[in-house]
Amino acid sequence: MYAVIVTGGKQYKVSEGDVIEVEKLAGEAGAAVVFEAIMTVDGDVVKTGKEVSAKVSGEIVKQGKTKKVVVFKYKAKKNERVKNGHRQAFTKVKITKIA
Repeated sequence: MYAVIVTGGKQYKVSEGDVIEVEKLAGEAGAAVVFEAIMTVDGDVVKTGKEVSAKVSGEIVKQGKTKKVVVFKYKAKKNERVKNGHRQAFTKVKITKIA
């Protein structure tokens, strides 16, 4: 059985036991989180839209940041240069139950 959840403006296909990285969620490591399922598949039975009443439970494994991305902007022949870096925050979540 698997489900499709939405968090942080993105959709994720998850099964029990999966570990996924999602956009930053509030909470410490070990805290429980619940996601709304927009689709579930159990064998040949597919439920979507209003048929779905499933909740997907998970546990926060870790909060972190990705590797740094260097953003470099310049204008040719104008001696105009700007160098910035960005590290996106993420939350690693372990899916514990689809009910």
